[in-house]
Order: sequence, then C-alpha cells, then structure tokens
Amino acid sequence: MRIVTWNINSLRLRLGLLERLADALAPDVLCLQETKVPDALFPDDAPGRLGFPFVARRGMKGYNGVAILSRWELAPVDAPDWCSRGDCRHLAVRVLAPGGPVELHDFYVPAGGDVPDRSRNDKFAHKLDFVSEAASWFAAAGVRPKTVLVGDLNIAPLEHDVWSHRQLLGVVSHTPVEVAHLQAWMQAGFYDAIRHFVPAEDKLYTWWSYRNRDWRRSDRGRRLDHIWVSPDLVGQLAGYEILKDARDWPQTSDHVPVMLDLALRE
Repeated sequence: MRIVTWNINSLRLRLGLLERLADALAPDVLCLQETKVPDALFPDDAPGRLGFPFVARRGMKGYNGVAILSRWELAPVDAPDWCSRGDCRHLAVRVLAPGGPVELHDFYVPAGGDVPDRSRNDKFAHKLDFVSEAASWFAAAGVRPKTVLVGDLNIAPLEHDVWSHRQLLGVVSHTPVEVAHLQAWMQAGFYDAIRHFVPAEDKLYTWWSYRNRDWRRSDRGRRLDHIWVSPDLVGQLAGYEILKDARDWPQTSDHVPVMLDLALRE
C-alpha cells in the first residue's frame, strides 16, 4: 500500500499537478490538505481520470479542506468536530485495501499565526487547543490496529526538522510548547514512520517558503508534513520518499509530497 500526503495549497489552482504527482509516485491513496474548495465545487471527474475511483472530501470556500483519493473503496469513520469549529481540518476513512482494511486519518492542523503566545494570538491558542484535543481523543479512544495518520501538522518537532534549531526556537512551528503538544499526540499511540528511515540527526524537510526564491541553495526548510502509524504497522514499513523535485513544479505548493510504502499483511 503506497500512501502519499500533500498540502496542495488550492486543489483547483493546482489540479493539473495531480497527474504529475500520480506519474511520479503512483500512489494507491493520496491525501490532500488545504484544498480550499467546498464539496459542491469539488472536481469530481478528475480523480477517476487519474485512477482514483473512490473519493472522500470535506471542504469549505477559500481555505482549509481535506480530501482522500483512493484506488480502493473507502468507508467513513466517525471523528469529532475539533474545537467545535466545523472548519474542515480532518477526514477519517477506512481503506478497504487488499492486505486488509486500514484506518486513515488526514489532518490539516492550524498554522497558528506569527506570535507564539496564546494570550496575545488567538490563532496560536487555537492551534494548541486543536492539537491537545486530538491527543486527548486518540489517547482516550485508543489507536486502533492498522491505523495511519497523515497530513500537514504544521509543527516541526525535532532539532533537525528545521534549518536552524537555535534561530527557530521562537518561531511558530518549532516552539517548545508546540513540540510538547505534538509529542503528546504521537505518544497517544503513534510512531513516526518517516523518521524510521531517516535518523533524527539527519536534516529532513517538506516545506520551503515562497519568500525564498533560491530555495535549493539556501535550503531553509522545515518538516511540517508527517506520516504516523500504529505500533502494529512498524514491522510493515517498507519505504518512503520526499518528492523534493515537486517544489520546482510550475505554480506549485510550498509543501512537497511525502510518500510511505506499507507491506500490508492480513
């Protein structure tokens, strides 16, 4: 089972890049974030043309939005309305894969604004509350076997998940309080699948700012996009790829696709 996650930063604007992504990585399941399209305007015919006959989506006008495109049938999974906002940041399904059903969660965590102080920045407070609520829910419910969580979690937790740990400690996405919240969520029953392949002491990024024109040369990136798995799937991790070249595609997202291969067993 090959799963790819990508913050596409507007599905309708970058719909043409999905074909390029499908050719490059040939995913069985493609999870998108920041689709920015309400369900009524979702391009329903496009996924089928790319070999994804099954689609789940949850979108709204102008911002947020998540979608899952799949070669295999999808069944909905109930989940909370995080922070009671109805802001289309999470989608949960059961993928009826040949190796057995897999529960899949696609998240788009709030970015949090620019000021890392919950008392002065409502966006930052919302981000912390969102992550805390998700951690508590998974801890209370228990992470079920054969579960995968993917998405733009908007936090780079490790020292080498950012281009400069020292300079970014006070920058939203890498502050100690955000990292602690994300770690509590992971400790609710997940394993960092990509860091399984890439040691923690190695630099690893999935996002480079639009503000940096020569992004390859400066390489001031952050790892904001993640794939986690339940403990029973750790022995079935088979490979990964960060499609860094996608950052050079025309009119591309500032995030790049992240891929995980699972050797599923019944």
